[in-house]
Amino acid sequence: MKSAITISLVPEARGGPFVFWDDLPTACRKAAALGFDAVEIFAPGPDALDVADVRKLTGDLGLSVAAVGTGAGWVKHKLHLVLPDATLRRKAIDFIKSIVDMGAALNSPAIIGSMQGRWSANIAEGLPRDAAMSVLREALNELGEHASQHKQVLLYEPLNRYETNMVNTTAAGLELLQSLATGNVKLLSDLFHMNIEEVNIAGALRSGGSAVGHVHFVDSNRRPAGNGHLEYSPIITALRNIHYKGYLSAEALPWPDSDAAAKQTIEMYLILGT
Repeated sequence: MKSAITISLVPEARGGPFVFWDDLPTACRKAAALGFDAVEIFAPGPDALDVADVRKLTGDLGLSVAAVGTGAGWVKHKLHLVLPDATLRRKAIDFIKSIVDMGAALNSPAIIGSMQGRWSANIAEGLPRDAAMSVLREALNELGEHASQHKQVLLYEPLNRYETNMVNTTAAGLELLQSLATGNVKLLSDLFHMNIEEVNIAGALRSGGSAVGHVHFVDSNRRPAGNGHLEYSPIITALRNIHYKGYLSAEALPWPDSDAAAKQTIEMYLILGT
């Protein structure tokens, strides 16, 4: 398993669970100095990064790009995949495609988390559940196949009940993936969300098996690993059981500050022998 740390370049996401903020070159240099294998980048949009510059920066530092986030489509533009307006849903899909393209140029997959949206019993506010799930499947089929053209998977993240009512658990995520025509969508297993929704995190990871494509490595309170109440030994054992060899990416609050959070995270990697 490989280590990664998150960097947000989106002012509208201020206060969110990203270890480093705003300054990509400095954050990358700090990540490399601490021994991280990769960075996960949350950018405002595809035009916010000069891909050639990012490739050179990360390459010179011996870093990979573990994944790229699409959530700016929601926090900046208020777009998601199950909006009642079909024109806006198309804009959401096109935004995600642009991030998929950017990520592919960095040899990394794109993540769909907050852009999955929410269904609503009030038709004035959103689509009802069945209709929302139907358009979500259509979008994931299209986006999964788009990612496959770049030889990348698409990462779909079940979120806790306070952030979405679409898919909250690994079991529901697997059911969704199995209903898709594309086989090119994997689950992102975020330990913070799993701590809220799963009966047993290690058991859920085992049930996810080969469908687990990425892991957000964080503690129960969204602070860096080791600052909450999660037990990591059974989680790491479960990941080894399913032969997971992807990233453990720290999508954590910069607590008590970015540098301390990054140092705490890499120390936990070493303690756990990942």
